[in-house]
Amino acid sequence: MLKPSILDYTQRELQDLFKPAFRAKQIYNWIYQQHAESFEAMENIPKKLRSELAQNYTLSPLEIVQEQKSSDGSIKYLFRLGDGHTVESVLLKMKEAEYDEKGTLIHHAKYTICVSSQVGCKVGCAFCLTAKGGFIRNLSAGEIVGQVLEIKKRNNIASNRRVNIVYMGMGEPLDNLDNLAKAIRIFSDENGLSISPKRQTVSTSGISSKIKKLGEMDLGVQLAISLHAVDDELRQRLIPMNKAYNIASIIEAVKAFPVNTRKRVMFEYLVIKDVNDDVKSAKKLIKLLEGIKSKVNLIYFNPYPGTPFQRPEPERVRAFQEYLLERGVLCTIRESKGIDISAACGQLREQEL
Repeated sequence: MLKPSILDYTQRELQDLFKPAFRAKQIYNWIYQQHAESFEAMENIPKKLRSELAQNYTLSPLEIVQEQKSSDGSIKYLFRLGDGHTVESVLLKMKEAEYDEKGTLIHHAKYTICVSSQVGCKVGCAFCLTAKGGFIRNLSAGEIVGQVLEIKKRNNIASNRRVNIVYMGMGEPLDNLDNLAKAIRIFSDENGLSISPKRQTVSTSGISSKIKKLGEMDLGVQLAISLHAVDDELRQRLIPMNKAYNIASIIEAVKAFPVNTRKRVMFEYLVIKDVNDDVKSAKKLIKLLEGIKSKVNLIYFNPYPGTPFQRPEPERVRAFQEYLLERGVLCTIRESKGIDISAACGQLREQEL
């Protein structure tokens, strides 16, 4: 039997396990703020408790076994889990650090970490590489948290430097809702990584019943919908799950989702050549989003061996964007990062070592 990871526990749960309760805060501080590499390194914790922790828990449930660097600065990490399975995560540098003429730091670099929530995926999107290997299992909360913690440590990102987290890696986050919600709470604990829920974005292929449940949890996270089509016939071809959760049910769930007054619901729209890249589709998209404070992200399809789909022409994507912008819909074109190392959207998968 594998020992449980200490990363699987909220601070409240640790308070129930170890007395006096302030020991939980100390443990959290050592893990998330001082980046302790062992329980033995936790110097202000009694030796007996350190021994108990080492005997009954692991410090991290995963390890980095491979990293690939993209020409654009993105880094893809392959993690091996305790049972031998692997998942991938990506560190995206969104903005370089800025220095003045004397070499003094003015602005820190800004990072986004794309994390996985499952080994494999059940959804089976026709354009996505992740699901080709099938679904293996959900990740625990600690395995989700561990991806961010290990990447921060590997890149010497100071514990007090916040990063953005997007649950857009391997798997459907809402298919693993309980562990996802727990990870969000652990991330946002002020004694831990202290990453505000406003910096965390949950991307879903549209399980409308669980969008509703996530909204009822009122965790404060941002929501992104992988829409990719404007009618059920095409969406069902791209995302078979649409048969159970059609576009109308998704839009209804989104309208009920609690959104910060300064934020918008993000709609991800994967643009595929000669499939959904025409102005007629743009017109239907505008109608679908009526009454929703939204932002549309247009994403170039990222090809991989064996796919029948093709990357769209840039002028078609720009025409789609302009049509939306001219009619008052906020729309951006997301430049795919890490495409040369298969780290872009839809390219992550479990790998054999």
